[in-house]
Amino acid sequence: MISPDWLWWRDGAIYHVYLRSFADGNGDGLGDLPGLISRLDYLNGTPDSLGIDAIWLSPCFPSPDKDFGYDVADFTAIDPRYGTLGDFERLITEAHRRGIRVLLDLVYNHTSDQHPWFLESRLSKQGPRRDWYVWRDGRPGGGPPNNWQSVFGGRAWTWDEATRQYYYHMFLREQPDLNWHNPDVRRALMDATRFWLDRGVDGFRLDVFNAWYEHADYPDNPTKIGLRGFDRQHHIYDIDRPEMHPALAELRALLDSYPERMSVGELFGADPAGAASYCGDHGLHMVFNFEFTNRRWDSDGFGASIENAERHMAADGWPCYVLSNHDLSRHVSRYGGGHPAEVARVAAALLLTQRGTPFLYYGEEIGLPDVALRRSQIIDPPGRRYWPLYKGRDPNRAPMHWDAGPNAGFTTGTPWLPVRPDYAELNAAAQRADPRSVWSFYRDLLRLRRQTSALGRGAFERLSQPSKGGLAYLRTVPGQQALVALNFRATPVRLAFQHPVDPSGWSLGLAAHPGRAARLTPEAVEIGSFQAAVFVRSG
Repeated sequence: MISPDWLWWRDGAIYHVYLRSFADGNGDGLGDLPGLISRLDYLNGTPDSLGIDAIWLSPCFPSPDKDFGYDVADFTAIDPRYGTLGDFERLITEAHRRGIRVLLDLVYNHTSDQHPWFLESRLSKQGPRRDWYVWRDGRPGGGPPNNWQSVFGGRAWTWDEATRQYYYHMFLREQPDLNWHNPDVRRALMDATRFWLDRGVDGFRLDVFNAWYEHADYPDNPTKIGLRGFDRQHHIYDIDRPEMHPALAELRALLDSYPERMSVGELFGADPAGAASYCGDHGLHMVFNFEFTNRRWDSDGFGASIENAERHMAADGWPCYVLSNHDLSRHVSRYGGGHPAEVARVAAALLLTQRGTPFLYYGEEIGLPDVALRRSQIIDPPGRRYWPLYKGRDPNRAPMHWDAGPNAGFTTGTPWLPVRPDYAELNAAAQRADPRSVWSFYRDLLRLRRQTSALGRGAFERLSQPSKGGLAYLRTVPGQQALVALNFRATPVRLAFQHPVDPSGWSLGLAAHPGRAARLTPEAVEIGSFQAAVFVRSG
């Protein structure tokens, strides 16, 4: 039974649509809004849909595309390559008709250098929008204002010859940082947020939100040992400034003035305590816990990360979990080894049985790995700069595999990135027809999660004793319990409990492999290779 107080962003599952790679509606090789609309039934709305509750769209605003839409040139328009504002409004209507909420990706740390605000800002030191960005004189002896480094490599300051000052950019030089200390900037960004709320947008993912503010005096960051220039600094003056909290409270007040709107933040870093500190009634609804995302394929490590998140989360906060996204190699590629489909099922069970909101990255429901690319095919700026040490984000952003047709059913033209050569076997159409597939397991897990309150809201208790091979934990709400057992390895495992468990009254809600062992005793759970099992008990 679905809980009567079910809330979409808290109890549902959110699906990350990397728009340019999801579905192409006009044959130009780039995914777009009409293409996404044509695939909504795949996500929800029919008996054989995957069963997700919301979609988060990567930026679809006008952009010169130096960073794939994360260099925004207009916060209140749709990039013509993706469609029109009318297409976006049709997406909202069609998604809502299917019970799908829609999130936009707000990039409020910086803009494109082609945004009208910046073009005006760089005209003159005395211009009305000069202070909308971070402009500074160089050091007295010459050179940039401080030692800050760009995430994408090199100095974070670019000299502007016309006005004889430097401007700050945490990312590319084509992405100048906004000056959040200026109240006119904050008002303009809140107005842009209101523009989309008025058009029915249900929530927002906030890009690198904890980098909005810098120390007003711009001192040097302390140095440390690291690989890149950015990694060789302690970021105490350019990230996590105290001004963030009142800014988020202002945004939260705006969201709360609309019914059932939400926010989720991308934390710059992987600190569970830091993530939790930004959540709550006067902050964001959720913040990604990248400590969990960045774990190795280690059952003890994942268990510790979950316990760490639970320990830091305040009573008015809410956790969320993700294993793959557009900035990170897909988890099947990171963890899969010689058993990608097997690992995909175990990872799905791990993700979808936590207290908190799960985020799925398009294609993970079919176990889609990264695509192998040559150096000449890389177009991502950090990938081109740091090859071969780092191959960039293109491999995990390749087109979705829909079917065995040309270009995996993604486009009738030439895809912007190559599809994997195994798409004829690895695609959504084939897996939807197979009840034993990774896709079918995701669908069944999502259904079980929706019907089992303990899985989405229950308190977490680790049951199994330390073991690299597997993890067992209990999820509990009044009147219901769920026991989850996961085997991370290719051999059967017996997970001994830290204390006895009453084996009576349990029923097997779902198992990744019905033919493999999944047996519960008072002292342990015995499960087969790469098995994932969920037992449920009521009363």
